[in-house]
Amino acid sequence: MNGLIYPYMMFLPLFGIGMFIWWIPLLVIGYLVYKDAEKRGMNGLLWFILVVIPMLGIVFLLIYIVLRETKGEMAKTEKTPLEILKERYARGEITEEEYRRIKEEMEG
Repeated sequence: MNGLIYPYMMFLPLFGIGMFIWWIPLLVIGYLVYKDAEKRGMNGLLWFILVVIPMLGIVFLLIYIVLRETKGEMAKTEKTPLEILKERYARGEITEEEYRRIKEEMEG
């Protein structure tokens, strides 16, 4: 019986190193996904946990990439000219008279 177990025992140290080598990239990718998700207003901790799950993490990483792209496109909505005008007035770039004149021109 010992003869059958002995050949496999020489691989035990490699198992520990192999697991270490496997987890480092997973944790790095998880951290990058966490930071990106937080920046985009998504739940970073949830995505970190989902991406780090062994074997399923790759599936969730692909799902995150797809959702990230669609959510990024939705966040790039352009402002209307009236919104830009209001912001310029609020920052003090234009006077009240200029604001009213330009607003009338836009509406008319």
